[in-house]
Amino acid sequence: MADSISGPHSTTGSTILNRSIKSTAKASVRYPTPAPQIAALPYWIISILLLMVLSGCASMATQRLASNLASAMLNQDDPDTVRAGAPAYLLLLDGMIRDNPDDQGLLVAGSRLYAALASGLIRDPDRIKRMTNRSRDYASQALCLRHITLCEKERVPFEKFKSSLNETGLDELNVLYAYATSWASWIAARTDDWGALADLPKVELLLERIISKTPGYDQGRAQLYLAVMRSQLPPALGGKPETGRYHFEQAIAYSEGRDLIAKVEFARRYARLVFDQSLHDRLLKEVLDAPAEAPDLTLSNILAKQQAVELLGDGYF
Repeated sequence: MADSISGPHSTTGSTILNRSIKSTAKASVRYPTPAPQIAALPYWIISILLLMVLSGCASMATQRLASNLASAMLNQDDPDTVRAGAPAYLLLLDGMIRDNPDDQGLLVAGSRLYAALASGLIRDPDRIKRMTNRSRDYASQALCLRHITLCEKERVPFEKFKSSLNETGLDELNVLYAYATSWASWIAARTDDWGALADLPKVELLLERIISKTPGYDQGRAQLYLAVMRSQLPPALGGKPETGRYHFEQAIAYSEGRDLIAKVEFARRYARLVFDQSLHDRLLKEVLDAPAEAPDLTLSNILAKQQAVELLGDGYF
């Protein structure tokens, strides 16, 4: 998204009209040489150019507004304020997307906002399913605008999906990330659906593609998603939790320790899985001692602190 709207909105050229000058004085009088003539642009061309400039600026303005709305929510230190105000944010964003259905930036912003609300602020399972469904729909629309081949192969076998993904480049990471994380949130809301769970390898592949290009993408959050996915089974059942631990450590490192939810999930997903109480308690106490304020992480960190208190007090060990 553009950070600012630049460029003048004024007319870029002027029309010089010259008419022939009749001699009305004596032949000996010299007159200035007329200025070179510049052909006037037809009015309809000027109108089209003006509309193109204005529509481009309008698109940037709506994208900037969507970005500012999301940033305001992510930097809020009172989760209850966000819960109360979120419906207004969502309705406004839905309206902007309806007016600009081909605006990839708006679609990505909408997808991430719905996923963020569903992942930490909503408790009702049915609402979570609806919100993750909207998040995934917006991300899919954004992907189809950018990479129609991959979009069309979402339901194909894994190997064909992989071959399409290999065609994506660095300039497509933003939409790929929105697509991957919205899909992951959609699956997390449907753990009783084996068909949904069967899509996890594709989501992992998307995230692997992202970190292969930019390992620290989104302050390490791409690493965090992979860490959670790879900390589901103990070694006795064929799991590889040490791979998950590696991604947790990478997520913490890339956020420079500011993303507290990474430590909470490290304790919840890995330390509990391998029965490491010392690591578990250390991570959660570090969360409680750390400042919550961090750019675009404040709301998440407040929620992480709340969850840390719950995990330390639930008597798991």
